[in-house]
Amino acid sequence: MVATALLGTERRTPPGAAPGAEPAAALLDAAAVATLRRRAGLRPAAPRPRPAPAPPDTRPPLPAAASRRLTLLLADRLGPGSGGGRRGTAPDLTELLPQWLSAANRHGYRAPAALLPALLDAARARTDLRSAALALAGPRALWLARANPDWKFALRGSVPPAVPEPSGPGVPSAPAADGAPVPAAEPPGGAEAAAAARRLWEEGLFAERVALLDTLRRREPAAALALLDATWRTERAEDRLMFLDSLRTGLSGADEPFLERALADRSRNVRATAAELLSALPGSAFAARMAARAASCVFLDPAAPVPLLTVVAPHTCDAAMQRDGVIPKPPSGRGERAWWLGQLVEAAPLSCWTERAGGRSAAEITALPVADGWQPELHAAWSRAAVRQRDAEWSRALLGSPSAVSAAAPGTASPGERTRLLSALPPDERAGWVAGFIAAHGLPDAFQLLGVCAVPWAAPLGRAVVDALDIAREAGSYPWSFSGVMGLAERCLDPAEAGRLELLTAATDEPEGASPGAGGYWSEAFQRLVRTLRLRRTMLDELAGRA
Repeated sequence: MVATALLGTERRTPPGAAPGAEPAAALLDAAAVATLRRRAGLRPAAPRPRPAPAPPDTRPPLPAAASRRLTLLLADRLGPGSGGGRRGTAPDLTELLPQWLSAANRHGYRAPAALLPALLDAARARTDLRSAALALAGPRALWLARANPDWKFALRGSVPPAVPEPSGPGVPSAPAADGAPVPAAEPPGGAEAAAAARRLWEEGLFAERVALLDTLRRREPAAALALLDATWRTERAEDRLMFLDSLRTGLSGADEPFLERALADRSRNVRATAAELLSALPGSAFAARMAARAASCVFLDPAAPVPLLTVVAPHTCDAAMQRDGVIPKPPSGRGERAWWLGQLVEAAPLSCWTERAGGRSAAEITALPVADGWQPELHAAWSRAAVRQRDAEWSRALLGSPSAVSAAAPGTASPGERTRLLSALPPDERAGWVAGFIAAHGLPDAFQLLGVCAVPWAAPLGRAVVDALDIAREAGSYPWSFSGVMGLAERCLDPAEAGRLELLTAATDEPEGASPGAGGYWSEAFQRLVRTLRLRRTMLDELAGRA
């Protein structure tokens, strides 16, 4: 048959062809018969165990409208009734999918079984979706991932439901003969899961071990520390650094003995990270040592006619300071003494300054004059300390009034420094400060600040952003400079603001000197913003069963 097909039926008659039959049809008939014979004659394969059924997922199913919405979001296309139109005014569904997943998880829904493959594919393509997507997919996603190597990433973040508890109040008090920590009695029914966790920690890939440690720190900090301590001495320096960084989650006084040992690590980066973590524990012995050093460098001048802070920077960086994580060699452009001073002050507990300053508050201390031009260095170090220790009072004092902040403000000279200080404030206060900053200074330096504000934005912050965008539109400002803020507004503005923004969607006459095409761009951008807000409202209604 192969030879006949290659030579052509005009030159060779197909085998078994009936007299008078069409040669080409006869060849195809013969091929079909041969194929059927071959399939029917296959020997049966050796039997294999039937796959275990997928585990049950008892969470409630998505409402029908929300399920259809998820299908559209995963397909990255607009559905009926969501507006259509050109892409320039259409909502960006890829940016709305993370919000939809978070909202669905807050309701406690499970993903439709038919959408699990698409959900896993989306999580594979976008790491920012993985946590929320796997939470919605639930145990059946792990069941599927075991059968498809493309989805093995889902298994890396899966952690057994129980792990061994360490002995003692926090860190294991004594190692076993093999150097591993001695666990306390395991909870009933937890032996198998505890063994699985230990096996994954000892045999898993690096990414799997990091995921395991991060998950356990959120759930059982002491148990995670016990696993880390068991293999600490055999880990590579770069791995020790990553593992140590995971202790930021659930950091407590129980971690102090382990971190004190890490101060003697062979790796300078590991020592520095251990010192940073210890400085976030104001009651630690490390914090007391750094407080004593910092207090000898910064003090109130008893001879000054008015309260004045005097700074005497360290003259040397001795071995004890280096053992506590002080890096002796400064970066290019920094003086040694200023470099050492900054490290001492940022590692000292902020409470020590209240004691040293006669009970003054943080606002009163930061308002004191500093002799010999040391104020920028001192305030910058206090800012880093406030961020490490998550101290709202000191962050508030160092930020000052949002309307009075200038580019040269001590301690908050850059948007990045202001952003880190803002993260220590309560969400409502954070939003209010940023709203005041935007009202006073506009949007050019506000993008990073907006990124740390809770979503949806509080009403005062939303109004401040919209007013600033409207001012830029009226002035004919270069519109593409505000695309980042406009994108944030689409994701973060309260959907209730859509009605108020409708007036801004109309195209306006461009003022003299405006950027060419600015009017049309602003109209298009505000149309997209309004439509996105309305779509977000519809999505929330669907998840709540109101649509």
